[in-house]
Amino acid sequence: MTSAAEDTKPFTLGPGIRRAMPADETPIYKAIFDSVMNQRLTPGTKLPENELCEAFGASRSLVRRVLQKLAHDHIVELRPNRGAIVATPSPEETRQIFEARRALEAALVKLAARNATADDYARLRQQLHDEHEAMHRFDQPSWARLASAFHLKVAALAKNPILETYLQEIVSRCSLIVAVYQPWGNASCEHDEHASIANCMESGEVGRAIELMEQHLLELESHISFNRDNDKLSLKDKLGLK
Repeated sequence: MTSAAEDTKPFTLGPGIRRAMPADETPIYKAIFDSVMNQRLTPGTKLPENELCEAFGASRSLVRRVLQKLAHDHIVELRPNRGAIVATPSPEETRQIFEARRALEAALVKLAARNATADDYARLRQQLHDEHEAMHRFDQPSWARLASAFHLKVAALAKNPILETYLQEIVSRCSLIVAVYQPWGNASCEHDEHASIANCMESGEVGRAIELMEQHLLELESHISFNRDNDKLSLKDKLGLK
């Protein structure tokens, strides 16, 4: 008979983040991850093990395993002898991450434009259609997910799994930065900019597509604001637990 801890299944958390972990770890991981992405847990928030154990009715060893996985995914930071906190990417780290992303996506756009077929572009157009529909439904969570997925679909068209994997990690880290530092009301990605990039790729204007992608990512980075106020909610409230 398989125990809950041994029942390991994959699940998707967001663009670039797909994990397989024991079933008893998944609810805790998802609750903390979602609370960070929805700005209930802000950068620097302390995550005391004893409070997490009480909030989730979990053992200390289970909570520690989850925190280690969250630290691996750059969602939390584990500080020796001081416990865990929600990750706090510095302005310099943010600059470096976006700089790396611009360089990587320039290479991926070039390769994708060279390798993509008519069928590939048809699927990319469907992606853009779904993104547009979500935008006009004012479905911000779906819009944000689809917007990030556009970049990963372009990466897949490059047909270089190594570069694609690198982008998945960088997109995940950018998603965290955008979630916790971008003020509400700003779109994580602009649909029209995605459409223009796809148009240039398909028409063979590769240099212009690369230029538009760089401008697009610079615009995304420009919306980041490091001036965020923490609130007075309890950790349990921030985790969305009753």
